[in-house]
Amino acid sequence: MENLGKHVPIPLYFQIKTRLLELIENGQFKPGDQVPSERELTERFSVSRMTARQALTELESQGYLYRIQGKGTFVATPKLEQPLAGLTSFTEDMRRRGLAPGARVLTAQEAPAGKKAAKLLGIAETATIFRLERLRLADGEPMALETSHIPVALCPGLLEADFRDQSLYRILAERCDTRLVKADQSLEAVPATAYDAEMLHVREGTPLLLMERVSRDASDKPVEFVRSLYRGDRYRFTTELIRREESL
Repeated sequence: MENLGKHVPIPLYFQIKTRLLELIENGQFKPGDQVPSERELTERFSVSRMTARQALTELESQGYLYRIQGKGTFVATPKLEQPLAGLTSFTEDMRRRGLAPGARVLTAQEAPAGKKAAKLLGIAETATIFRLERLRLADGEPMALETSHIPVALCPGLLEADFRDQSLYRILAERCDTRLVKADQSLEAVPATAYDAEMLHVREGTPLLLMERVSRDASDKPVEFVRSLYRGDRYRFTTELIRREESL
């Protein structure tokens, strides 16, 4: 790593962060490799321990590094890129990447729809829905917290299915002859609550990606409202943008 420019208007921690990121992106530091410690960076660049810590902390918060207490800081596995253009299930996405999908069922019950779910699903607030909350896993690693809301009237007996390693979309298709073909979706960043952090193995306050989606069948009837919290350090969402022709 080259020496820092101490007489340029770029913070020293940012220069260190940039040097480390370059080494990660060009493959000199590979996933699982240990990176220099705060003490080593302090000695290498003649900076304060706080400056070195800030560089490592930012790379960790952005998903490039992870720490193991008492052992050091290591290069993280690259983020999963999730296109926003297609309507797919978590199970389908993971299998396409060669990862083993899984789930821990946290809640599976019938309950009144409530105001928000009722509005999005086009049903009465007192109508009964299936509420299914799962911790989604990839090769055993927690990736997302997912809560689905589905009107009971659309698929009685849905909760009899095993949701630990099956796609909800497949279950709906096979058990209820209901196929989801399109959806409205939003995406925003939110901080992890204490509960989110415990479930996803991140620190409280860590940025998460909140995705809310209403999926519809071929007749445009709302079938599912799902609220998913994805780990920001493991996911990157992508989309293709096409410029429309405009009159000059």
